[in-house]
Amino acid sequence: MPASMMLSRRKWQTAARPITHGDRTLSWRIQGARQVWCSREPARLDEYVVLLPNRNTPVEVRWNGQNIAVDGYCIVVVPPGDSEVHLKGDGEVIRLVTTQAEDLVAKCSNAGSYVDPDPNVSPFRAWPDPLGGHKLRQYSLDVPPEPGRFGIIFRCSTIMVNFLPGSGPRDITKMSPHFHDDFEQYSLCVAGSYIHYLRWPWISDLNAWRPDDAEFCAAPSVAVIPPPAIHTSRSMDPVKNVLVDIFSPPRADFSAKPGWVLNADEYPAPDAAR
Repeated sequence: MPASMMLSRRKWQTAARPITHGDRTLSWRIQGARQVWCSREPARLDEYVVLLPNRNTPVEVRWNGQNIAVDGYCIVVVPPGDSEVHLKGDGEVIRLVTTQAEDLVAKCSNAGSYVDPDPNVSPFRAWPDPLGGHKLRQYSLDVPPEPGRFGIIFRCSTIMVNFLPGSGPRDITKMSPHFHDDFEQYSLCVAGSYIHYLRWPWISDLNAWRPDDAEFCAAPSVAVIPPPAIHTSRSMDPVKNVLVDIFSPPRADFSAKPGWVLNADEYPAPDAAR
């Protein structure tokens, strides 16, 4: 059976029970094949992303003598090496790091699901370093919509973030079922709730067939959607739903769309770097 048609054992991974720290903060850790979500420890081996999905979240990020102070509703790309993220008040801070951070991988609540590699997921390869070298980079999420562009997309050498601003319930006549050949999709719900629909392709072995699945996931949650499952998501809250789709490394197809990746001039695609 070709690897592209083997069915993963990992249908869904959702946010686990939080860890309570001595300073009364809470943190969650959950991983995919290429990525870890955490809210506390920094990554040190490669670039990582600090995601601040809400306004009025005062944060200071420090790296290599550089400081950036932000007030939320943005992402900050942090280069490899020692770094610090300081929350100066109340708020939600999300760190997106790759599985190169082995110390964090061991602490993930779903680490047991990734003891054996998924043959459907291609090995992680970082994209080229940013033009002009590493530094702290800040990108506001205050981006007006533009016809033909999907979401608010930024990338670094390791991660692509597609921030989908708040919306009400999805029009069920306009769903978007699709699949990916060889990478996971990490759908992070930071507000409201979603139903994630999953359909597994049929193969010649009937024993491997699975029924369709529909999982209700309320914030905070992460749905790790494995290839080659057909999937689509439906926002459910009547007032506000916010989803962040994350990919590691960045998606080549999104990167090839003119104007979709808002910081593409700073982070070359692999072909452009040759």
